[in-house]
Amino acid sequence: MQAQKARARNHHPEVRAKQASKDDGTQVDRAGGRCAAARVLDLARRARELPVRSRSELLAELLMSDADLAFTFLSDVTGVDRFPIEPRFELNYHLVSIPRRARLRLRTSVSAQQPIIDSLCPVWPGANWLEREIFDLFGIQFEGHPDLRRILLPEGFEGFPLRRDFPVEGKR
Repeated sequence: MQAQKARARNHHPEVRAKQASKDDGTQVDRAGGRCAAARVLDLARRARELPVRSRSELLAELLMSDADLAFTFLSDVTGVDRFPIEPRFELNYHLVSIPRRARLRLRTSVSAQQPIIDSLCPVWPGANWLEREIFDLFGIQFEGHPDLRRILLPEGFEGFPLRRDFPVEGKR
């Protein structure tokens, strides 16, 4: 029975993608080289769900514009505070290719010393309010964002409530 469960688990698209990413090296370098992006695009064509770790806006543009992939829908952007681990923050961009019926999770890390990352609003305009929410609650700044200001909390609010070091009672 457990052998059947293990086989079924290995046939799940996300498990296959994780195994392929370990073997094929889908970690995109910080410079966003075209060679690494080409490997990721090749894996994205084969898998239905693929977690990719990247900081490259080049990769985002390729995922959007490649006719075979067509990751044109940004369904969500989430932030994670991994305090005290460095790099402290992680962003997850959840993409959907409607024609391919495929999902892709683009993950990127941001350090606590300089919590700045390029905005993906030029690639996916729907990232606008999602990135503003992350800025408001985590304090991560998105370079090149068209309207980066608080969206949930008042302008005078001090701190970022979803950071793990934010006092439970709130700031006084």
